[in-house]
Amino acid sequence: MRPMDASSLRIALFSGNYNYVLDGANQALNRLVGYLLRSGATVRVYSATTPTPAFPATGDLVSVPSFPLPGGRGEYRFALGLPGSVRRDLEAFAPNLVHVSAPDFLGHRAVSYARKRNIPVVASMHTRFETYPRYYGLAFLEPAIEAMLRRFYRRCDAVAAPSESMAQVLREQRMSYNIGIWTRGIDREIFNPGRRNLDWRQSVGLDPELPVIGFLGRLVMEKGLDVFSDAVDTLKKRQIRHSVMVVGDGPARDWLQGRLPEAVFTGFQGGNDLGRAVASMDVLFNPSVTETFGNVTLEAMACGVPVVAAKATGSENIVDDRATGRLIKPGAVSTFADALGDYCTDPALRKAHGQAGVAASARYDWDRVNQTLVDTYLRQTRLRQI
Repeated sequence: MRPMDASSLRIALFSGNYNYVLDGANQALNRLVGYLLRSGATVRVYSATTPTPAFPATGDLVSVPSFPLPGGRGEYRFALGLPGSVRRDLEAFAPNLVHVSAPDFLGHRAVSYARKRNIPVVASMHTRFETYPRYYGLAFLEPAIEAMLRRFYRRCDAVAAPSESMAQVLREQRMSYNIGIWTRGIDREIFNPGRRNLDWRQSVGLDPELPVIGFLGRLVMEKGLDVFSDAVDTLKKRQIRHSVMVVGDGPARDWLQGRLPEAVFTGFQGGNDLGRAVASMDVLFNPSVTETFGNVTLEAMACGVPVVAAKATGSENIVDDRATGRLIKPGAVSTFADALGDYCTDPALRKAHGQAGVAASARYDWDRVNQTLVDTYLRQTRLRQI
């Protein structure tokens, strides 16, 4: 089937973080914009910015005034809606579709702008914001945040979830009556088994005789760092030989280094270096329940690395339990340790599940994935013309 023509689209994309901090969400958005431009669409991105972005922006990026978030999370910024200069730029651009990628103040203002002008709005889901308070002793706020999210997504014409499990959560939360899937792809030039490099692994201080349990992601508490460190402690108490490699950086790095002083922290890795780091793990441990897809899970599978993940939105649609990895009840430290122990002590199991992961990851092609969202865009614009 030929892709539907995107050349009629003029898309205003609103992001809370398009390129100033590197994460899976903004990498997906930049890939999407690249695909849209190659497909003939016209795109303009509106986002908070900094003088030192993490990577170059794809496409035309308009800076929205913003300030650093308080509470020790100043690496992220809070955009101040649509001031006059940004609104004038938006009027001159004259979009026929608005894409909002975060339920922040900027996203709310963008939805209001579009609704007043009868422009269709598509929202993409990238993280489970309602789960964040539980990692900071504020779980009582979750119902209120869920209610605010419901108001936001119900004002959109369509919502794109990154996985069927996340779509089901949104249905159960009554977030929208029009929920589709915009999943994620994998760059096979970067993530493949051939990137494995045991010499590099030894050079960063890892014992060549020990299986490596890896963590990949921003070092923030909502990634499940407490569960990760508790499970590693359990392995140690059980005297199961292993080593730990943590790939990534973030505000909770000092906390995690204090909990796991024997672990190797590589810091941020990007591009081919990231592929090498992931492929050089023996098992990826992803205990997070906040992801809506789980890019790191897919990246590990493409590298031939089995995954032990929380049975939660995202990973449960990627990992085939007992075939490409293990899916464990969130927070079940002892059971996580059981699964990690199996991989640490059984090289044949690691190899079998790793090879199965490579095969399973083959269906995640970026162009095919992004075209599904383009089809959603086109359906919404055509509905406005009826």
